[in-house]
Amino acid sequence: MKLRMTLLIATCLTIQVQAQADIQDNPIFALQGKHVHSSSIVECPKGDFLACWFHGSGERKANDVVIQGARLSKGHTQWSPVFLMADTPDFPDCNPVLFINQQDRLWLFWIAVRANGWEHSILKYRTSADFQQPGAPHWDWQDIILLKPGDIFAETIEAGFKELITEEPMWAEYAPLYSTMIIEAAKDKAKRQIGWMTRTHPTVLPSGRILLPLYSDGFNVCLMAISDDNGEHWRASKPIVGLGPIQPSIVRKKDGTLVAYMRDSGNAPYRVLISISTDDGESWSPAIDTDIPNPGSSLETIALREGCWVMVFNDTEHGRHRLAAALSDDEGKTWKWKRYIGKSNNREKSYAYPSLIQAKDGTLHLTYSYREKGGATIRHCIFSTDWIQANPGS
Repeated sequence: MKLRMTLLIATCLTIQVQAQADIQDNPIFALQGKHVHSSSIVECPKGDFLACWFHGSGERKANDVVIQGARLSKGHTQWSPVFLMADTPDFPDCNPVLFINQQDRLWLFWIAVRANGWEHSILKYRTSADFQQPGAPHWDWQDIILLKPGDIFAETIEAGFKELITEEPMWAEYAPLYSTMIIEAAKDKAKRQIGWMTRTHPTVLPSGRILLPLYSDGFNVCLMAISDDNGEHWRASKPIVGLGPIQPSIVRKKDGTLVAYMRDSGNAPYRVLISISTDDGESWSPAIDTDIPNPGSSLETIALREGCWVMVFNDTEHGRHRLAAALSDDEGKTWKWKRYIGKSNNREKSYAYPSLIQAKDGTLHLTYSYREKGGATIRHCIFSTDWIQANPGS
Protein backbone atom coordinates (compact mmCIF):
# COMPACT_ATOMS: atom_id res chain seq x y z
CA MET A 1 0.00 0.00 0.00
CA LYS A 2 2.83 2.42 0.86
CA LEU A 3 4.50 1.77 -2.51
CA ARG A 4 1.19 2.24 -4.31
CA MET A 5 0.61 5.59 -2.59
CA THR A 6 4.15 6.71 -3.39
CA LEU A 7 3.63 5.90 -7.06
CA LEU A 8 0.32 7.78 -7.08
CA ILE A 9 1.90 10.89 -5.63
CA ALA A 10 4.82 10.63 -8.04
CA THR A 11 2.40 10.41 -10.94
CA CYS A 12 0.51 13.43 -9.68
CA LEU A 13 3.60 15.52 -9.27
CA THR A 14 5.14 14.73 -12.65
CA ILE A 15 2.35 15.64 -15.04
CA GLN A 16 4.23 16.24 -18.27
CA VAL A 17 1.35 17.15 -20.58
CA GLN A 18 2.81 19.86 -22.81
CA ALA A 19 5.47 20.30 -20.10
CA GLN A 20 4.44 23.91 -19.57
CA ALA A 21 7.18 25.94 -17.94
CA ASP A 22 5.11 29.12 -18.06
CA ILE A 23 1.55 30.19 -17.63
CA GLN A 24 -0.49 31.46 -20.55
CA ASP A 25 -2.60 34.34 -19.28
CA ASN A 26 -4.61 36.47 -21.71
CA PRO A 27 -7.77 38.59 -21.67
CA ILE A 28 -10.87 37.14 -23.31
CA PHE A 29 -11.76 40.66 -24.46
CA ALA A 30 -10.16 44.10 -24.21
CA LEU A 31 -10.40 46.19 -21.06
CA GLN A 32 -13.73 48.02 -20.97
CA GLY A 33 -15.61 50.29 -18.62
CA LYS A 34 -18.54 48.13 -17.53
CA HIS A 35 -18.57 45.76 -14.58
CA VAL A 36 -17.65 42.21 -15.66
CA HIS A 37 -17.46 39.54 -12.99
CA SER A 38 -18.06 35.97 -11.79
CA SER A 39 -16.95 33.92 -14.78
CA SER A 40 -17.28 30.20 -15.46
CA ILE A 41 -15.49 27.94 -17.95
CA VAL A 42 -16.08 24.47 -19.43
CA GLU A 43 -14.44 22.31 -22.08
CA CYS A 44 -16.83 21.06 -24.77
CA PRO A 45 -16.73 17.42 -25.94
CA LYS A 46 -15.15 18.38 -29.29
CA GLY A 47 -12.44 20.48 -27.67
CA ASP A 48 -13.77 24.04 -27.69
CA PHE A 49 -13.85 26.05 -24.47
CA LEU A 50 -16.84 28.13 -23.45
CA ALA A 51 -16.71 30.89 -20.86
CA CYS A 52 -19.38 33.16 -19.45
CA TRP A 53 -19.69 36.02 -16.94
CA PHE A 54 -22.09 38.80 -16.00
CA HIS A 55 -21.81 42.24 -17.57
CA GLY A 56 -23.47 45.56 -16.79
CA SER A 57 -23.30 48.81 -14.91
CA GLY A 58 -23.21 47.12 -11.51
CA GLU A 59 -24.48 44.01 -9.77
CA ARG A 60 -27.78 43.40 -7.97
CA LYS A 61 -28.84 47.06 -8.15
CA ALA A 62 -28.21 47.47 -11.90
CA ASN A 63 -31.11 46.24 -14.03
CA ASP A 64 -29.03 46.18 -17.23
CA VAL A 65 -26.86 43.25 -16.08
CA VAL A 66 -26.83 40.30 -18.53
CA ILE A 67 -24.93 37.05 -18.96
CA GLN A 68 -22.33 37.19 -21.72
CA GLY A 69 -20.04 34.52 -23.15
CA ALA A 70 -17.32 33.72 -25.63
CA ARG A 71 -15.83 30.65 -27.29
CA LEU A 72 -12.25 29.50 -27.75
CA SER A 73 -12.38 27.15 -30.71
CA LYS A 74 -10.18 24.07 -30.63
CA GLY A 75 -6.70 24.83 -31.94
CA HIS A 76 -7.21 28.60 -31.76
CA THR A 77 -5.49 31.10 -29.49
CA GLN A 78 -7.99 33.96 -29.75
CA TRP A 79 -11.41 33.96 -28.15
CA SER A 80 -14.44 34.72 -30.29
CA PRO A 81 -16.33 38.01 -30.12
CA VAL A 82 -18.53 38.28 -27.04
CA PHE A 83 -22.13 37.03 -27.39
CA LEU A 84 -25.25 37.06 -25.23
CA MET A 85 -25.93 33.96 -23.14
CA ALA A 86 -28.96 35.00 -21.07
CA ASP A 87 -31.02 38.06 -20.21
CA THR A 88 -34.04 38.50 -17.98
CA PRO A 89 -35.26 41.89 -19.22
CA ASP A 90 -35.14 44.67 -16.60
CA PHE A 91 -33.68 42.37 -13.94
CA PRO A 92 -30.00 41.83 -13.03
CA ASP A 93 -28.69 38.45 -14.22
CA CYS A 94 -25.67 37.35 -12.17
CA ASN A 95 -23.37 34.51 -11.09
CA PRO A 96 -23.49 32.22 -14.14
CA VAL A 97 -22.15 28.66 -13.94
CA LEU A 98 -21.49 26.36 -16.90
CA PHE A 99 -21.75 22.57 -16.67
CA ILE A 100 -21.75 19.67 -19.14
CA ASN A 101 -23.56 16.61 -17.84
CA GLN A 102 -22.91 12.94 -18.53
CA GLN A 103 -25.22 13.06 -21.55
CA ASP A 104 -23.09 15.86 -23.08
CA ARG A 105 -25.75 18.50 -22.60
CA LEU A 106 -24.64 22.01 -21.75
CA TRP A 107 -26.24 23.63 -18.72
CA LEU A 108 -26.13 27.31 -17.79
CA PHE A 109 -27.18 28.07 -14.21
CA TRP A 110 -27.56 31.67 -13.04
CA ILE A 111 -29.70 33.94 -10.88
CA ALA A 112 -32.19 36.66 -11.74
CA VAL A 113 -32.20 39.18 -8.89
CA ARG A 114 -35.66 40.26 -7.75
CA ALA A 115 -36.25 43.59 -6.00
CA ASN A 116 -32.51 44.33 -6.41
CA GLY A 117 -31.67 42.15 -3.39
CA TRP A 118 -29.54 39.00 -3.38
CA GLU A 119 -31.91 37.42 -0.86
CA HIS A 120 -34.78 37.63 -3.38
CA SER A 121 -32.93 35.96 -6.25
CA ILE A 122 -34.48 33.23 -8.40
CA LEU A 123 -32.32 30.33 -9.58
CA LYS A 124 -32.64 29.79 -13.34
CA TYR A 125 -31.15 27.38 -15.87
CA ARG A 126 -31.17 26.66 -19.56
CA THR A 127 -29.83 23.69 -21.50
CA SER A 128 -28.51 22.99 -24.98
CA ALA A 129 -27.69 19.95 -27.09
CA ASP A 130 -26.43 22.21 -29.89
CA PHE A 131 -23.55 24.18 -28.41
CA GLN A 132 -20.47 23.05 -30.36
CA GLN A 133 -20.89 25.33 -33.36
CA PRO A 134 -19.39 28.83 -33.64
CA GLY A 135 -21.20 31.50 -31.69
CA ALA A 136 -23.62 31.22 -28.82
CA PRO A 137 -25.26 27.90 -27.86
CA HIS A 138 -28.72 27.19 -29.25
CA TRP A 139 -30.83 26.79 -26.13
CA ASP A 140 -33.66 24.24 -26.25
CA TRP A 141 -34.99 24.39 -22.69
CA GLN A 142 -35.22 26.94 -19.87
CA ASP A 143 -36.79 26.84 -16.43
CA ILE A 144 -36.29 27.84 -12.80
CA ILE A 145 -35.18 25.66 -9.91
CA LEU A 146 -37.39 25.90 -6.85
CA LEU A 147 -36.14 24.28 -3.67
CA LYS A 148 -38.20 23.52 -0.57
CA PRO A 149 -35.88 23.24 2.42
CA GLY A 150 -38.15 21.84 5.11
CA ASP A 151 -38.29 22.31 8.87
CA ILE A 152 -35.02 20.37 9.12
CA PHE A 153 -33.39 23.47 7.57
CA ALA A 154 -34.30 25.62 10.58
CA GLU A 155 -33.49 22.81 13.03
CA THR A 156 -30.04 22.29 11.49
CA ILE A 157 -29.26 26.01 11.59
CA GLU A 158 -30.26 26.24 15.25
CA ALA A 159 -28.21 23.17 16.17
CA GLY A 160 -25.22 24.45 14.20
CA PHE A 161 -25.22 27.81 15.94
CA LYS A 162 -25.45 26.14 19.34
CA GLU A 163 -22.33 24.14 18.44
CA LEU A 164 -20.39 27.05 16.97
CA ILE A 165 -21.35 29.99 19.21
CA THR A 166 -20.60 29.53 22.88
CA GLU A 167 -21.07 33.24 23.63
CA GLU A 168 -22.47 36.02 21.44
CA PRO A 169 -19.91 38.82 21.06
CA MET A 170 -22.49 41.65 21.38
CA TRP A 171 -26.01 42.11 22.70
CA ALA A 172 -28.46 44.94 23.35
CA GLU A 173 -32.22 45.30 23.64
CA TYR A 174 -32.31 47.20 20.34
CA ALA A 175 -29.80 44.91 18.63
CA PRO A 176 -31.10 41.31 18.61
CA LEU A 177 -28.60 38.52 18.46
CA TYR A 178 -27.34 37.59 14.97
CA SER A 179 -27.90 33.88 15.49
CA THR A 180 -31.41 34.46 16.88
CA MET A 181 -32.41 36.47 13.83
CA ILE A 182 -31.10 33.83 11.42
CA ILE A 183 -32.80 31.02 13.34
CA GLU A 184 -36.11 32.89 13.22
CA ALA A 185 -35.74 33.69 9.52
CA ALA A 186 -35.04 30.00 8.82
CA LYS A 187 -38.53 29.15 10.10
CA ASP A 188 -40.07 31.26 7.33
CA LYS A 189 -41.00 28.94 4.44
CA ALA A 190 -40.96 31.74 1.85
CA LYS A 191 -37.53 33.04 2.85
CA ARG A 192 -35.87 29.65 2.76
CA GLN A 193 -37.27 28.83 -0.70
CA ILE A 194 -35.66 31.79 -2.52
CA GLY A 195 -32.33 33.56 -2.65
CA TRP A 196 -30.20 30.48 -3.40
CA MET A 197 -27.32 31.53 -5.62
CA THR A 198 -24.73 29.80 -7.78
CA ARG A 199 -21.01 30.43 -8.03
CA THR A 200 -18.87 27.29 -8.60
CA HIS A 201 -19.07 24.21 -10.82
CA PRO A 202 -21.36 21.29 -9.92
CA THR A 203 -19.83 18.01 -8.77
CA VAL A 204 -20.88 14.65 -10.24
CA LEU A 205 -20.50 11.69 -7.88
CA PRO A 206 -19.72 8.12 -9.03
CA SER A 207 -23.41 7.27 -8.58
CA GLY A 208 -24.32 9.96 -11.11
CA ARG A 209 -25.71 12.26 -8.43
CA ILE A 210 -25.22 15.95 -9.26
CA LEU A 211 -24.45 18.38 -6.47
CA LEU A 212 -24.99 22.03 -7.41
CA PRO A 213 -23.31 24.21 -4.73
CA LEU A 214 -25.54 27.08 -3.60
CA TYR A 215 -25.39 29.80 -0.99
CA SER A 216 -27.62 32.50 0.48
CA ASP A 217 -26.64 36.05 1.36
CA GLY A 218 -29.91 36.24 3.28
CA PHE A 219 -28.96 33.43 5.67
CA ASN A 220 -25.16 33.43 5.20
CA VAL A 221 -25.24 29.64 4.82
CA CYS A 222 -24.82 27.12 1.99
CA LEU A 223 -26.58 24.03 0.77
CA MET A 224 -26.50 21.66 -2.21
CA ALA A 225 -29.18 21.31 -4.84
CA ILE A 226 -29.22 17.53 -5.34
CA SER A 227 -30.33 15.71 -8.48
CA ASP A 228 -30.36 11.93 -8.87
CA ASP A 229 -31.94 11.95 -12.35
CA ASN A 230 -29.56 14.02 -14.49
CA GLY A 231 -31.13 17.34 -13.54
CA GLU A 232 -34.80 16.50 -14.11
CA HIS A 233 -35.61 17.14 -10.44
CA TRP A 234 -33.76 18.97 -7.67
CA ARG A 235 -34.06 18.96 -3.90
CA ALA A 236 -32.19 20.67 -1.10
CA SER A 237 -29.59 19.15 1.17
CA LYS A 238 -29.33 20.15 4.81
CA PRO A 239 -27.54 23.50 5.14
CA ILE A 240 -23.90 24.12 5.84
CA VAL A 241 -24.11 26.27 8.97
CA GLY A 242 -21.37 28.65 10.04
CA LEU A 243 -20.38 32.23 10.71
CA GLY A 244 -20.56 33.48 7.14
CA PRO A 245 -19.74 30.47 4.92
CA ILE A 246 -20.77 31.18 1.31
CA GLN A 247 -19.89 30.15 -2.26
CA PRO A 248 -18.88 26.53 -1.59
CA SER A 249 -16.50 24.59 -3.85
CA ILE A 250 -16.75 20.80 -3.54
CA VAL A 251 -14.05 18.14 -3.87
CA ARG A 252 -14.31 14.40 -3.23
CA LYS A 253 -11.75 12.31 -1.39
CA LYS A 254 -10.84 8.81 -2.51
CA ASP A 255 -12.81 7.36 0.41
CA GLY A 256 -15.97 9.20 -0.73
CA THR A 257 -15.85 12.02 1.82
CA LEU A 258 -16.91 15.35 0.36
CA VAL A 259 -15.07 18.52 1.34
CA ALA A 260 -16.58 21.98 0.87
CA TYR A 261 -14.22 24.96 0.89
CA MET A 262 -15.99 28.30 1.32
CA ARG A 263 -15.54 32.04 1.25
CA ASP A 264 -15.48 33.74 4.65
CA SER A 265 -18.15 36.43 4.98
CA GLY A 266 -17.92 36.48 8.77
CA ASN A 267 -15.65 38.13 11.29
CA ALA A 268 -11.90 37.81 11.89
CA PRO A 269 -9.86 35.73 11.56
CA TYR A 270 -10.55 35.77 7.83
CA ARG A 271 -9.98 32.21 6.67
CA VAL A 272 -11.21 29.75 4.07
CA LEU A 273 -13.96 27.78 5.80
CA ILE A 274 -14.37 24.02 5.53
CA SER A 275 -17.25 21.55 5.96
CA ILE A 276 -17.43 17.77 5.52
CA SER A 277 -20.11 15.41 4.22
CA THR A 278 -19.95 11.63 4.60
CA ASP A 279 -23.36 10.88 3.06
CA ASP A 280 -22.93 12.10 -0.55
CA GLY A 281 -23.90 15.68 0.22
CA GLU A 282 -27.13 15.10 2.17
CA SER A 283 -25.79 16.64 5.39
CA TRP A 284 -22.72 18.69 6.32
CA SER A 285 -20.66 19.43 9.39
CA PRO A 286 -20.66 23.02 10.72
CA ALA A 287 -18.20 25.20 8.82
CA ILE A 288 -14.98 25.99 10.67
CA ASP A 289 -11.84 27.95 9.88
CA THR A 290 -8.86 26.47 8.09
CA ASP A 291 -5.45 28.13 8.22
CA ILE A 292 -5.87 29.35 4.61
CA PRO A 293 -6.44 33.14 4.40
CA ASN A 294 -9.50 34.54 2.68
CA PRO A 295 -10.44 38.22 2.20
CA GLY A 296 -14.14 37.60 1.63
CA SER A 297 -13.64 36.44 -1.95
CA SER A 298 -14.61 33.39 -3.97
CA LEU A 299 -12.30 30.41 -4.55
CA GLU A 300 -12.43 27.12 -6.43
CA THR A 301 -10.84 23.78 -5.63
CA ILE A 302 -10.74 20.72 -7.90
CA ALA A 303 -9.45 17.16 -7.61
CA LEU A 304 -7.23 16.25 -10.54
CA ARG A 305 -7.53 12.88 -12.25
CA GLU A 306 -3.99 12.11 -11.05
CA GLY A 307 -5.08 12.47 -7.40
CA CYS A 308 -3.76 15.89 -6.40
CA TRP A 309 -5.96 18.85 -5.51
CA VAL A 310 -5.56 22.40 -6.82
CA MET A 311 -7.04 25.48 -5.16
CA VAL A 312 -7.10 28.95 -6.72
CA PHE A 313 -7.78 31.71 -4.20
CA ASN A 314 -6.82 35.16 -2.91
CA ASP A 315 -4.16 34.27 -0.35
CA THR A 316 -4.60 37.33 1.84
CA GLU A 317 -7.01 38.41 4.55
CA HIS A 318 -7.58 41.83 3.02
CA GLY A 319 -7.96 42.73 -0.66
CA ARG A 320 -8.00 40.90 -3.97
CA HIS A 321 -4.59 42.05 -5.17
CA ARG A 322 -3.08 38.54 -5.10
CA LEU A 323 -4.40 35.39 -6.76
CA ALA A 324 -2.59 32.13 -6.06
CA ALA A 325 -2.75 28.53 -7.24
CA ALA A 326 -1.88 25.97 -4.55
CA LEU A 327 -1.24 22.23 -4.93
CA SER A 328 -1.90 19.47 -2.40
CA ASP A 329 -0.76 15.85 -2.66
CA ASP A 330 -2.56 14.71 0.51
CA GLU A 331 -6.19 15.67 -0.15
CA GLY A 332 -5.99 19.09 1.43
CA LYS A 333 -4.13 18.24 4.64
CA THR A 334 -1.27 20.42 3.43
CA TRP A 335 -0.72 22.71 0.45
CA LYS A 336 2.99 22.30 -0.16
CA TRP A 337 3.26 24.31 -3.37
CA LYS A 338 1.88 27.74 -4.24
CA ARG A 339 2.46 30.13 -7.10
CA TYR A 340 0.94 33.47 -8.03
CA ILE A 341 -1.24 33.91 -11.07
CA GLY A 342 -1.37 37.62 -10.37
CA LYS A 343 0.13 39.89 -7.74
CA SER A 344 -0.13 43.67 -7.42
CA ASN A 345 2.11 44.93 -4.66
CA ASN A 346 0.66 48.43 -4.93
CA ARG A 347 -2.88 47.00 -4.92
CA GLU A 348 -3.82 48.83 -8.12
CA LYS A 349 -4.93 45.60 -9.80
CA SER A 350 -7.59 43.12 -8.74
CA TYR A 351 -7.73 39.37 -9.46
CA ALA A 352 -10.78 37.51 -8.19
CA TYR A 353 -13.51 34.88 -8.55
CA PRO A 354 -11.61 32.00 -10.18
CA SER A 355 -13.32 29.30 -12.23
CA LEU A 356 -11.06 26.26 -12.60
CA ILE A 357 -11.21 23.03 -14.63
CA GLN A 358 -8.82 20.30 -15.76
CA ALA A 359 -8.94 19.79 -19.53
CA LYS A 360 -8.85 16.44 -21.26
CA ASP A 361 -5.14 16.91 -22.00
CA GLY A 362 -4.38 17.38 -18.30
CA THR A 363 -3.77 21.12 -18.38
CA LEU A 364 -5.54 23.48 -16.01
CA HIS A 365 -7.78 26.19 -17.43
CA LEU A 366 -8.79 29.15 -15.33
CA THR A 367 -10.91 32.24 -15.88
CA TYR A 368 -11.07 35.09 -13.40
CA SER A 369 -12.21 38.69 -12.98
CA TYR A 370 -9.48 41.25 -13.62
CA ARG A 371 -9.60 44.99 -12.98
CA GLU A 372 -7.09 47.81 -13.24
CA LYS A 373 -7.24 51.57 -13.70
CA GLY A 374 -7.98 51.27 -17.42
CA GLY A 375 -11.02 49.02 -17.03
CA ALA A 376 -12.06 45.42 -16.44
CA THR A 377 -12.08 42.11 -18.30
CA ILE A 378 -12.19 38.35 -17.79
CA ARG A 379 -8.82 36.66 -18.21
CA HIS A 380 -8.11 33.07 -19.27
CA CYS A 381 -5.09 31.12 -18.01
CA ILE A 382 -3.59 27.80 -19.01
CA PHE A 383 -1.02 26.19 -16.71
CA SER A 384 0.03 22.87 -15.22
CA THR A 385 1.02 21.47 -11.85
CA ASP A 386 4.63 21.65 -13.08
CA TRP A 387 4.22 25.42 -13.28
CA ILE A 388 2.92 25.61 -9.70
CA GLN A 389 5.89 23.58 -8.47
CA ALA A 390 8.55 25.32 -10.55
CA ASN A 391 8.96 28.42 -8.40
CA PRO A 392 6.71 28.02 -5.36
CA GLY A 393 5.82 31.33 -3.75
CA SER A 394 6.69 33.37 -6.85
